[in-house]
Amino acid sequence: MTHEFEISEQIEVEGTPEQIWDAIATGPGIDSWLMGRNQIDARVGGRGSMEMGGFVSESTVTVCDPLKHFAFRTDPGPDGSFHAFEFLIEARDGASAVLRFVHSGFLGEDWEAEYNGLRKGDPMYLQKLAEYVKYFSGRYSAPIGGYVGETPDRQRTWELLHSALGTSASGAVGDEVRLTPAGLAPIDAVVDYVSEDFFGVRSADALYRFIYGYNGAVVLGHHIYGAPGQPAPDVNEAQEAWQNWLAAVFG
Repeated sequence: MTHEFEISEQIEVEGTPEQIWDAIATGPGIDSWLMGRNQIDARVGGRGSMEMGGFVSESTVTVCDPLKHFAFRTDPGPDGSFHAFEFLIEARDGASAVLRFVHSGFLGEDWEAEYNGLRKGDPMYLQKLAEYVKYFSGRYSAPIGGYVGETPDRQRTWELLHSALGTSASGAVGDEVRLTPAGLAPIDAVVDYVSEDFFGVRSADALYRFIYGYNGAVVLGHHIYGAPGQPAPDVNEAQEAWQNWLAAVFG
């Protein structure tokens, strides 16, 4: 049995409608703040896809009013579940805009846990989009993911992560930090997102997200950006290094 849901958020973005549009209505733009590898044909009826971990989710564009309004809806699953995403851009003076976001649809059997994850995750990704537009617009990234499943003790999980990163669990947004993950070069950064399920930092060329996710999974959602106007850099080596690091932390 499916369950209907809707999550609405809005955020002020330090960027132009053109920059926001590039981030929400092009494959390279979406890749640079969301998850998975994305493709989108930005026209009504155009098809889109997200590939992550060997699974592909396909979608159809339902609204395309350039620089103002963009929406798409995933194909329904066998149980009728689907997700619909809507973005509305309201330009403001001074190269800024208000971005309104609505995530709706129908969830499947484990809907309560899934909805709880979306309710926490959507604001983080919306803030990540705003960070991308403000600091990295025009630069692209392929996402770097990592995953370790079933870590039911949230407090212990964060203790292990912060210890392995050389950071403090009491860190707050705006704190300057140096991440020291074993096997990787040190990272000088600033904390830009903190909640019970997320720890995010921003460096000069990357956004890093450490996530306590659905069903106690530990997830990485990083983005390392290339030079302005250039394609996304090859992140395969970094992908492998971060996955090995995560496995070692929870080995």
